[in-house]
Amino acid sequence: MNKKALLAVPTIAMGMLAFGGAPALADDHAASYSSTLGQLNGTTGSGSITMDVQGNQATVNLTVNGLAETFMDGPYPHVQHIHGGAQGVCPTPENDENGDGIVSVSEGAGGYGGIVTTLSTSGDTSPAAGLDLTLGGQGGSYTVSRTFEVNADTKAALEAGTAVVVVHGLDPATAGVSEEVFNSPSDLNPDLPLGATSPALCGTLMASQMGAMPQGGADTGVEQQTGSNLGMIALGGGLVLAAAAGGTYAVRRATSK
Repeated sequence: MNKKALLAVPTIAMGMLAFGGAPALADDHAASYSSTLGQLNGTTGSGSITMDVQGNQATVNLTVNGLAETFMDGPYPHVQHIHGGAQGVCPTPENDENGDGIVSVSEGAGGYGGIVTTLSTSGDTSPAAGLDLTLGGQGGSYTVSRTFEVNADTKAALEAGTAVVVVHGLDPATAGVSEEVFNSPSDLNPDLPLGATSPALCGTLMASQMGAMPQGGADTGVEQQTGSNLGMIALGGGLVLAAAAGGTYAVRRATSK
């Protein structure tokens, strides 16, 4: 299959925990946040993010390197979000409840809550755009640099220290499981492969000393290899999955990169 086949699937609805679409806050409060994203599920890549909030405007700079590069003969689409409203912690290998070697979305979901902002490459940043593949990062290395209006739920999560950044999409060559396990039905939708919907990188956004937030510090809140934050993505309080157009698909190990 080719890139056109991939883009025929505009969304993978891993679902989103509805946060009500609260209006953005309009004030002059300024704060800065950052995180170094830790690895999960055999990921060998890396990532970092800074987020500066001034009133109801947020400027985000996200850099990701070394993730899975290709999918269906085209760039691998990686979606990423800010989650909030829960404990603000990353899943660990101990969250692999069924022992299959992959910490799935549902297994790691309890620590970081639902999507509050989609870190899309352009356009919509609401939870509704959470799994629009056309707005995801493309390929193994990319940046997302943009300014957008921050909503009240995201701002509340940032101020509470529970905002977590999660990047999805594993590399079958490094996940450490067989192709059978990697391509087994996703816990979110049986028409999607488990590896393609599972978290690869994540980290807790912490207030920096330059921000107006108390308890500022540069702590990222995540260990580089085994500790990472992944988010449950839920719509209307339930895990709702939209099947990929054209039926079940599989991610294969690339013969070369």
